[in-house]
Amino acid sequence: MTDLVDLIIEDRRWRGLAELAGVAANAALAIAGVSPKGFEISVLGCDDTRITVLNSDFRDKPRATNVLSWPAFELANPGGMPDLPRARFVPESLGDIAISYDTCLREAADSGTEFNHHVTHLVLHGCLHLLGYDHETDADARIMERLEVKALAKLGIPDPY
Repeated sequence: MTDLVDLIIEDRRWRGLAELAGVAANAALAIAGVSPKGFEISVLGCDDTRITVLNSDFRDKPRATNVLSWPAFELANPGGMPDLPRARFVPESLGDIAISYDTCLREAADSGTEFNHHVTHLVLHGCLHLLGYDHETDADARIMERLEVKALAKLGIPDPY
């Protein structure tokens, strides 16, 4: 299940991230209608210190966040569906995701959400960003959230919204 995901663990507390990321990545591609064959997604399991640096460097926001994503391709189509990728090289990278243990743990506790469910949702969310989905407009956010809820339901995870 995790062939799609290339995992890098910087924080030892990230036990089980390989399985969660694999399930989430496969679910994201499936709900978007993209075959995982030939694709790869890099996932960095880190802490708040590391994600703060990344958020500052890449988004000019010097604070911790839950998940960041860097698409390998510009697939977004504002106001419409993204241009979905096709693998040309094997494996072809869809991009990179970083996820912070500290922020995920805090958010899950604050919302009363099971930690593994929250992590699965955030990795799925990041993967949809890699596929060109975004939430810059209300219309785009509705499309992305609808896909997330549908994919999570198939995994037995309740609607996070």
